[in-house]
Amino acid sequence: MRFRHPDGSTVHLAYCTNVHPAETLDGVLAQLRDHCEPVRRRLGRDRLGIGLWLAHDAAHALVTDPSALRRLRTELDRRGLEVVTLNGFPYQGFGAEEVKYRVYRPDWADPERLDHTTSLARVLAGLLPDDVTDGTISTLPLAWRTAYDDARAEKSRTALVTLAERLDALAELTGRSIRVGLEPEPGCVVETTGDAIAPLTAIGHDRIGICVDTCHLATSFEDPHTAVDALTTAGIPIVKSQLSAALHAEHPHLPEVRDALAAFAEPRFLHQTRTVTGTGRHGTDDLGEAVAGGALPDTAPWRSHFHVPLHAAPAAPLTSTLPVLRTALARLVGGPHPLTRHLEVETYTWQALPPELRPRARAQLTEGIAAELTLARDLLTDLGLKELP
Repeated sequence: MRFRHPDGSTVHLAYCTNVHPAETLDGVLAQLRDHCEPVRRRLGRDRLGIGLWLAHDAAHALVTDPSALRRLRTELDRRGLEVVTLNGFPYQGFGAEEVKYRVYRPDWADPERLDHTTSLARVLAGLLPDDVTDGTISTLPLAWRTAYDDARAEKSRTALVTLAERLDALAELTGRSIRVGLEPEPGCVVETTGDAIAPLTAIGHDRIGICVDTCHLATSFEDPHTAVDALTTAGIPIVKSQLSAALHAEHPHLPEVRDALAAFAEPRFLHQTRTVTGTGRHGTDDLGEAVAGGALPDTAPWRSHFHVPLHAAPAAPLTSTLPVLRTALARLVGGPHPLTRHLEVETYTWQALPPELRPRARAQLTEGIAAELTLARDLLTDLGLKELP
């Protein structure tokens, strides 16, 4: 979906396909047929933006076989879909029964991460619509925090500098400008937007910036205005933003609140949980650790890294951090000029919701994704952007 900002520029809105994980090119093509095109039709749109997630094997097939890339581009066009952004965070196995810590491997100290991201950039340059010259990729925020020492930090910095040089060369060759954004996430080396400033300043290249995920922002109790002001002051480009909402518990000391939270503790994904007290920010690596008791102070609200559907906050006594998303979006695109032009709804946890909240059929998932995009569209038009055909 495209929107005209009051300054005349185009802002793109997509939804991320990591909710339909596939490891191969055939699986990606099936996603387009079974999920993406039905969402477009449900919205009554001639064109729908999608943020593709391409696992390693799919990306490798596309970058090594020009006919495969042409096939994917043809299918996108035929189904009324367009791609200006990729989710390059998960490397592979995002559809596994247990993902947890595996999603952070390989990290930026591992050459495989550089090679994979380079492949993604080359693929994206070939998928951009004919009238679009700029693409973006979100990526791992360097590494999970443990076992990350100075030597690995230097390897990561060198890899990202090399990536920037490759992106420069790609732009010169194709005329397509691809930028990559580190996506701060609780528990990682870059947990907050503030944590991103020093390593990105050390890289010192405008092709490497930040992806602001509003679920992660909220989980870490970051104020959107403070975060964005610090990034702009430091000259860190916000290459894209993922629109997502976290799980919020206002009174975690109450037994009924703990019971409600426990229903969201599940074995597939990691749901880092945070609180802020007078002594600072405290956290656990997963929601189950928090609700078990004793690992996290319960005198202040808790937030958990669980991407809940934007349009459907959980029932009381829980809620979502949609207000943080609203504030962040207003700051990012509600001013005289957009600070980013690529927005991506990213709720990948539909099938990890408590059983009674999960879509029971493909059509229900289509309805849910369409409802999320409708909410995001309404937020954008309320900010003065005009939806384009």
